[in-house]
Amino acid sequence: MIKSELITRLAEKNPHLYQRDVEKIVSAIFDEVTNALSRGDRVELRGFGAFSVKHRQARSGRNPRTGETVSVDEKYVPFFKTGKELRERLNKS
Repeated sequence: MIKSELITRLAEKNPHLYQRDVEKIVSAIFDEVTNALSRGDRVELRGFGAFSVKHRQARSGRNPRTGETVSVDEKYVPFFKTGKELRERLNKS
């Protein structure tokens, strides 16, 4: 699902809201999650999961096409850990 599909589905389920308002709400939520992660904060959505930032040290990697060794700078990457409720719904038997 992409962002526009999410907005459309939420607008359909909430006919009392205009689609442009749903779009603003979804964008505001994503912006707040992004801002929190850029500050290094953790974002937890109970039952869904938690977003956090992990630090990756600088290392030497390999170009898969040429086999040449390249240096990879240190960086921060987003990390998502699923919540218990989501994990259980995905693994129903």
